[in-house]
Formats: sequence, structure tokens, C-alpha cells
Amino acid sequence: MTSELARTLVVMPALNEEASVGAVVREVLAKVPAAACLVVDDGSTDATAAEARAAGARVARLPFNVGVGGAMRLGFNYAIEHGYDNVVQVDADGQHDPAGVAALVEALGEADIVLGARFAGEGDYTVKGPRRWAMRMLSSILSRLSGTTLTDTTSGFRASGPRAVRLFADHYPSEYLGDTIESLVIAVRAGCRVRQIPVAMRPRAGGTPSHDPFKAAAYLGRAMIALLFALMRPPVPLHESMVTAP
Repeated sequence: MTSELARTLVVMPALNEEASVGAVVREVLAKVPAAACLVVDDGSTDATAAEARAAGARVARLPFNVGVGGAMRLGFNYAIEHGYDNVVQVDADGQHDPAGVAALVEALGEADIVLGARFAGEGDYTVKGPRRWAMRMLSSILSRLSGTTLTDTTSGFRASGPRAVRLFADHYPSEYLGDTIESLVIAVRAGCRVRQIPVAMRPRAGGTPSHDPFKAAAYLGRAMIALLFALMRPPVPLHESMVTAP
């Protein structure tokens, strides 16, 4: 397992997360010492990059905000260029427990993408109202599409193996919700195997939440539109170069 983690890059997209990113990086390096950690500063206007670097992370800075999808695409390309087989996304706000990284990577032995599911038996994370309805509907549709049970398709705590890393380096979507919903559709239609394992979610350690209760209804509509556009786009094939790691 240590050898798999040594070939793993933890990618942490961060926008104005100076209050939490340093602590999260230190926790990643403490709990997953064999893995490398890359913080992608997504156009922050605060000291996010400096805090991440001081905590021991590698830092890539984007000149302006491109969103989580764009930041992750940079991370996937960085992984390929530096010889990493696996990529694990961890949020910079402290909600994802780095202790779960090893389990996500281990599960890649049976899948190309492993989701850390918040509603699969671990912890007491809850979502209510329209956002919860949307998440259930999305999970139902994507479970059928992938041929496996998925309960948390919008989870950002996920691991990608070699085939998915190569696919996402060129085709990871940057639109709102594309980094979660559309990326799964792209991966499944390209032939990637998806599974989930239970994880616990923690409260934010700092910064500003990406969603607030007043935008729950808008989330419902945007989620359905994201899924519709993902299904309308032509499938991306897994080329031979994506099948075999270098």
C-alpha cells in the first residue's frame, strides 16, 4: 500500500483559503506521508499560496479564478508530468479527513475512480431540501449509467487511477458542477469503472462555503442542466495511451 501512495498526488484546489489550507496540508502530510501534496491556488487574493507553501505543499498558482474543474485539470497534468499514477482530490477547507486517502487509493485496485461517499454509513453529514432531492436524483441516474450503486455523486473527495488521470488531463470539465457530475459521465461513457466507499465529512475549518441555504433551489436546476449537457456531449474514448500507465 505504501508503494501505491508513493505514486499518489493529493491535489487541493484552493480559493482564498488562507485560514485553513496550512492546517489541511500539514494534516495530509502527517496522515499520508508517502503521498505528495499539490495545492492549486485558483486565483486567490489572500495568502493561500504562502500558507500552503509554508506548510510543506507544492504550490501551483493560477493568475485568475478558473474554478475547481480548471484547477483539477492542472493537477491531473502535473501528476502525469511528474510521474504520479493516482490523484486524490482533497478540499482545502478541512471538510475532508486525509485519513481516508489511503482507503480511497486502495479501492483503486478494483476501479478507475473511487468516490468518498458521505451518505454510505460513515459520520452524520446531512443535506436537506432541494439540494438533497437533486443529489438523490443525480445518484439514481448515475448509478444506472455506471452499473453500480452510487449515493453521493457530487462528492469532491475522490481518487482517480491511471486511466482516469490520463482521461481527465485532457477532458476534465470546468463548468459549475462539471467537476463532479459531468466528470463522472465522461468517465463512465469512456469505459472507466466507478465505485464508492463510505467517508465521514467534517465542518469547514475556515473560509466561505461554496453553497448557502438560499441557493438550494438554484442548485437543483443547475444540477439537472449539468447532467443534461453531460449526456448530450459525445462520449470520449479511452485511447490506448490512457489504458497503460507510462
